[in-house]
Amino acid sequence: VQLQASGGGLVQAGGSLRLSCAASGRSFSSYSMGWFRQGPGKKREFVAAISWNGGRTWYADSVKGRFTISRDNIKSTVTLQMNSLKPEDTAIYYCAQGVRVRATVVTRLEDYDYWGQGTLVTVSS
Repeated sequence: VQLQASGGGLVQAGGSLRLSCAASGRSFSSYSMGWFRQGPGKKREFVAAISWNGGRTWYADSVKGRFTISRDNIKSTVTLQMNSLKPEDTAIYYCAQGVRVRATVVTRLEDYDYWGQGTLVTVSS
């Protein structure tokens, strides 16, 4: 499995960015997909996840109402739309693919077995 994340960059507070992750290597539509982030000096944390069929989404409290996760099972991509960005959103963002087919628990690091290389998001104040 290969996951290629893109879309990071430098943005001012209040701005928006759209992250994308392209997946290849196994049946994309059978697995949940997630986004995690790791800020400077911090542990990697859950940001958002979407179920295998896109029917359910999960968000960290810190991003609810500002970030939206979506997926395209035809194109094997998952997207994270980030609005109203804050300096505390600065981090390397990683996309990940779930470890279990049609999983229902998707917010923990151990729920994922494949990770992309990360894309840096920097939000200036």
